[in-house]
Amino acid sequence: MSTTEIDRTTVVDVEGMTCGHCVQHVTTELKNLDDVKNVSVELNAGGISQVTVVADVVLDDAALRAAVDEAGYTVAAIHRD
Repeated sequence: MSTTEIDRTTVVDVEGMTCGHCVQHVTTELKNLDDVKNVSVELNAGGISQVTVVADVVLDDAALRAAVDEAGYTVAAIHRD
């Protein structure tokens, strides 16, 4: 019997990001969370940027918010596929 790995995708809307350094800070903090496999950012300078986080498990909202806060930004919303 084989098991199939299913990735969990979460999109985090982040306020306050304006440049590549912002992207780097948020990406680094989110990648430090356990079980995160990939982070990608669609930067919308001056608006709400969409950060897609792929993990092995459903990530806790509080952990996501704490990581973004640690990077110096604010979570506007969290969406799951």
